[in-house]
Amino acid sequence: MARRPREDAPDGLSPAHLVTLARETVPPVHPAGLPFVAAASAVAVLGRRHRWIRTPAVLTAGACAAFFRHPARVAPTDPFAVAAPADGTVSLLDEAVPPAESGLGDAPRPRVSVFLSLFDVHVQRVPIAGTVTSVTHTPGRFVSADLPDASEVNERTTMTIRTATGADIAVVQIAGLLARRIVCNPTVGDALSVGDTYGLIRFGSRVDVYLPPGTTPQVRLGQRTIGAETTIAVLGPGSDPAAGR
Repeated sequence: MARRPREDAPDGLSPAHLVTLARETVPPVHPAGLPFVAAASAVAVLGRRHRWIRTPAVLTAGACAAFFRHPARVAPTDPFAVAAPADGTVSLLDEAVPPAESGLGDAPRPRVSVFLSLFDVHVQRVPIAGTVTSVTHTPGRFVSADLPDASEVNERTTMTIRTATGADIAVVQIAGLLARRIVCNPTVGDALSVGDTYGLIRFGSRVDVYLPPGTTPQVRLGQRTIGAETTIAVLGPGSDPAAGR
């Protein structure tokens, strides 16, 4: 017969333990989303006597909290691994010329594009450890981010990272149909670690990663990626900076 736990034994359902479980189960909200959640919550409180106000406001607050969720992630331990910059679906897997503002030249490079739907986590993660060599915001249009030409015509922010071995990688945040603001926090000279949260795009977007020439992507078209965890490529330890790798 199973014994009942002693009342003086450590309580597995203590308030502190419940708080810990809640934090592990329900991800926190990114700071950029707090104003949206707070505004909707305030409307819900002020209109609590009117269901037609309270219900939509509560639903809006919940939707904003879900959209701006910021879950913890465990990055790859391989120093040469390139992690996915975001949660989403691999929408493009090709070779393309990097944006001119990246400073990576006009030769085509392997490109992995991750499309974020409205329901994906929308924070962006650093794909590989290194030093930021450039950050450029380019105004543009707001066509659907899953279209190939969105990388050229849409509003975007391009960040270039140089690894310890001298390899250069460009990661590009691209606005979408509903996106109207791109947040990119790093500045030139910052040292970044793989998996760090570095930015966010509000309401639908795409993130492109331009890899060193000769790199073979480790993902497939249509594959789901987990930001900071899915390995999209592995760089060679003997990368030659002179060759642009």
